[in-house]
Amino acid sequence: MPAKKIQAKQMHSENMKVKSFKLFDAVLAAVCVILVVESAAPTAAIGNSQYFWWAFMFITFFIPYGLVTAELGAAYRDKGGLFDWVQRAFGRNWGSRVAWYYWIQFVFWLASLAVLFTEVSSQIMGRAIPVWTAVIVQLAFIVCMCVGSMMPISVNKWLINLGTYAKVLLMTALGVFGLYCGIVYGFANPVTGAGDLLPSFAGVSFIAVIIFNFKGFEVVAAFTGDMDNPKKQIPMALLLGGILISFFYIFAAFGISAAIPVAELTTYGGLVDSFVAFFTILGLPGHILVPIVGILFLFTLFINVLSWALGVNYVASHAAEQGAMPKVFAKRNAEGAPLGASVLNGVVAGLMVIAVPFIPNPDIFWGFFALQIITLILAYMFMFPVFKKLRKIDPDAERPFRIPGGKAVINIITYMPVAMLTLSAIFSMVYPLADGVWYFDSMLVIGTVAAVFIGELIVYTTGRSVKAKLPAHGRRGEASYSR
Repeated sequence: MPAKKIQAKQMHSENMKVKSFKLFDAVLAAVCVILVVESAAPTAAIGNSQYFWWAFMFITFFIPYGLVTAELGAAYRDKGGLFDWVQRAFGRNWGSRVAWYYWIQFVFWLASLAVLFTEVSSQIMGRAIPVWTAVIVQLAFIVCMCVGSMMPISVNKWLINLGTYAKVLLMTALGVFGLYCGIVYGFANPVTGAGDLLPSFAGVSFIAVIIFNFKGFEVVAAFTGDMDNPKKQIPMALLLGGILISFFYIFAAFGISAAIPVAELTTYGGLVDSFVAFFTILGLPGHILVPIVGILFLFTLFINVLSWALGVNYVASHAAEQGAMPKVFAKRNAEGAPLGASVLNGVVAGLMVIAVPFIPNPDIFWGFFALQIITLILAYMFMFPVFKKLRKIDPDAERPFRIPGGKAVINIITYMPVAMLTLSAIFSMVYPLADGVWYFDSMLVIGTVAAVFIGELIVYTTGRSVKAKLPAHGRRGEASYSR
């Protein structure tokens, strides 16, 4: 019958699709999603000890993170990703918290990149942008992102691909120019001995930046349905992708360190400043090349938020449909893209940049960026206990990829990255300076407390709404679900 033929054709098409998604595709997807150009400068600001921290965090955080993501993503192909995993293990309330942290961290990131956009534009033009003109440009950046995030992915795909090529080009150029200038003219931050590579306690506040650089590996796990052998392909994709991403980050940060002394590095201007130094040293026409580099960099900033907006907003929208976020987040447009969450992105981030002229912070980009990192850490903090809990309460679930090892391995993979996340969050807010004086970032603490407080209000109000809809005899059963 025709219907059977159509069904057979669809099944054949699906089989062909599975065979077409190879290991190379998964590795490329990881690099495309996770590589973020603007984090090269904050990483370089750590100094030569960054290489120790890269190796240390790769072992203590990235490897467990990749393994846990691989197992959970292959076993639970839920629409809401991390939100659904947490809700399965710990109930609606904890899922609600994760959905909120996952969404608000993106808003902080959007605000930080809007600020960075005008700061880099000022560098390109060689003159300061008036304060309120900068605010208008930042608002325009946010509006363009919100409009773009509500378009179908088919419309944005070519832009995202171009942005990926621009990222790889810029980060490779940083490393190549830095290596050449260092060899020929001397390094700005030479390594005089093994002690230079040892961790500097004054630089622990930047460790969270390295965690930020690894964010997004849970996206790769979403491709398990398209792989012919996810049990082998996912861990290999995460491993190879992580090595490539680490290489690009370290290579770019190395290039910046080769050109600019650490003491002169800023968290926002390091990339453009490095290219200015390269072009000056090499006698290249900087007045032509610097604007080109700057425009490419600005383009990658827009692509960064555009490529993440739909995923983050989809989680928030899905959580709202499950009653774990306010109803406004559940609104979608005619194409099915999250409308409410995206509009709220713009509203909240817009209010933040409007407040910038009144905030007494000389590096407001880092202030917003640090808030983004901490709220992201709060969201990721749940992933590892979820892995252990689901192993216990759902042992019979099919796991195409299963982390090998016994109880000791499970405990290490669960608690070691949580410890790294906790320490990173603490030392982002309270950390020692080079002269031994401890610095307390009160603005960052206030912002974090405010984000947590709002999250608890959302948990409380959405919890009451869910319980109000249940019949009296069903509310007792809801207790285990909303704990």
